[in-house]
Amino acid sequence: MATKVPAAALDRADQPPARRRTSTRTLAVLGALLLLLTAIALSLAIGSRSLSLSTVVHALFDDDGSTASSVIWDVRVPRTLAGIAAGAALGVAGALIQALTRNPLADPGLLGINAGAAAGVVLSITALGLTSMWASVWFAMAGAVVAGLLVYSLASGGRGGATPERLALGGAVIAAVFTGIGQTLMLLDAQALDQLRFWSVGSLARADSETLTTITPFVAVGLLLALSLVRPLNALALGDDTARALGAHLDRTRFLGLLAVTLLCGAATAAVGPLVFVGLAVPHMARMIAGADQRWTLPLSMLLAPALLLYADVLGRVVVRPDELDAGVVTAVIGAPVFIALVRHRRVVAG
Repeated sequence: MATKVPAAALDRADQPPARRRTSTRTLAVLGALLLLLTAIALSLAIGSRSLSLSTVVHALFDDDGSTASSVIWDVRVPRTLAGIAAGAALGVAGALIQALTRNPLADPGLLGINAGAAAGVVLSITALGLTSMWASVWFAMAGAVVAGLLVYSLASGGRGGATPERLALGGAVIAAVFTGIGQTLMLLDAQALDQLRFWSVGSLARADSETLTTITPFVAVGLLLALSLVRPLNALALGDDTARALGAHLDRTRFLGLLAVTLLCGAATAAVGPLVFVGLAVPHMARMIAGADQRWTLPLSMLLAPALLLYADVLGRVVVRPDELDAGVVTAVIGAPVFIALVRHRRVVAG
């Protein structure tokens, strides 16, 4: 007796592989968006101060000047939006660096951008006594730009231009230099060390409306620039010779990619500190879900990274309540074993 096959299964079997992949990737993006929306809701509803769900909803739609409204609008909303902006920036920056260097273990710290941004913030506090978010962002951007230019200059010298190997080696050298500069400045100024020790771990706790106003333009330009590079990045993944044959401009792609990373990492580092594992682990997750196509990897990283950062921040608010655990500590504790599991039990898909 013949077995009757469901019509839905026949429809799926008749679909071309490319169409099935597109459907899977679309579902993955929708799932990542749902994860992010859930993280946003939890970030607004849960904190070190206990508020009922009805109070939170009322405060969101009616700012009546009460203490609950102040907690929601002055603390949780800016903190959540900063987490979205910084997370998206770090996730996309990580995916970009892994694509530019063709190194699946690369992260925003590999090219020295984070170290340059951190050194800029330390310099603004120790040498000039500037502690405002406006000053932190601009000095972080200046440090990130200097680091990026130095890395590109080192990598592009000689024959062959800025190859992935030269970018990685130049970034390692510049990261070591700027890390040493930042640590030396902090050790020479005890007051600055006290101010910076919480920021250096990575936290969303100090985010406010000024933070958002200052970093949003840099993050927006960086994200748009990154998304404009998806096609040449896909060609770059095939190797330099193949990419040239396909018409990709390698030096321009690497320069613009490095510029996007500089904008994204500089803004995120100034706002929330040098967070770890977000830019390293999230692009791996995105590639495992959607493959190595940057048209899907970058948008997925843009959604998954802020979701991860917000979940880490919410967890940090409740595990030691009424105190808080910095998001950077939580991402390190969670990210390290998760990343090890990804590397051990899944095939690493190079970007």
